Amino acid sequence: MMPASKTQPIIIIKKRGGHGGHHGGAWKVAYADFVTAMMSLFIVLWLMNSSEKIKKAVAGYFNDPRGTASMMGTTMSGNGITVEQVRKDAMQKLKEKLEAEIKARKDLEKLSKQIEITITPEGLRIELLETKSGTFYESGSARLSESGQELLALLATELKTLPNDLLIEGHTDATPYSQEASYSNWELSADRANAARRLMQADGVRGDQVTQVRGYADQMLRVRSNPYDPSNRRISILVKNQAAPLPGVKFAQAADGAPAPELPATTAKPPMATAAQQIAQAKPSPAAGGMLNRLQGILPSHPK
Repeated sequence: MMPASKTQPIIIIKKRGGHGGHHGGAWKVAYADFVTAMMSLFIVLWLMNSSEKIKKAVAGYFNDPRGTASMMGTTMSGNGITVEQVRKDAMQKLKEKLEAEIKARKDLEKLSKQIEITITPEGLRIELLETKSGTFYESGSARLSESGQELLALLATELKTLPNDLLIEGHTDATPYSQEASYSNWELSADRANAARRLMQADGVRGDQVTQVRGYADQMLRVRSNPYDPSNRRISILVKNQAAPLPGVKFAQAADGAPAPELPATTAKPPMATAAQQIAQAKPSPAAGGMLNRLQGILPSHPK
């Protein structure tokens, strides 16, 4: 038996399993790039086998998404004019027509300085400005004068044929109407606007064409430097903007008084389909030429 001092110690080794180091999220970025590349490849392959009409539609959309150039995204032949420009042109024509009608009336020509017609982002604003002695309303009253009735009847004759909504506003200067709280500039401005509405509707303006009647008292002064200026007393008629009608569509008066669209007598071309509809309806054509020729046909800026 060996002595205790020469006994070797017993060593026990225990192995523990574990995971490798953290890989991070780099693989996600690589996978996303791969998916994007595959999607782009399939789109290019689809376009290569599409018709020339579809290629032009897709190229036109990406070159001009808003559709203001000579070739819109829907492959329709455009004229470079936006809907906003069409609205401005229509309002400008209406403005010139109203001014010509007023000048043609000898009894209203002298009031031309009290009539302001301006084009605003909201639409066409027609303002009837009062004078010290009163021009369109009797002084301190909501009763229309003879010239006021004649001018509003003339405006109603022109505006009732339009599909546009109308908004009528009444304004006063800062001079208090009276010391009584029961009737103030607020009531006077609202009553004058309402009197204008009643007369215009009696002369043919549709009942649903006037959408709002407002009374502002002296809260929206025309001449802020002089709150007591007579021109602050005014009536504003706003012909509101609306979506431009299709070219060649005229508005005829329907039996119930509402404007009904009337197509022109000539044979109209059917509306062209959008790019999405053309893509859905088109049939793929056989691929022609080599890979390089097909790719060149896709690029819209490639010289022919």
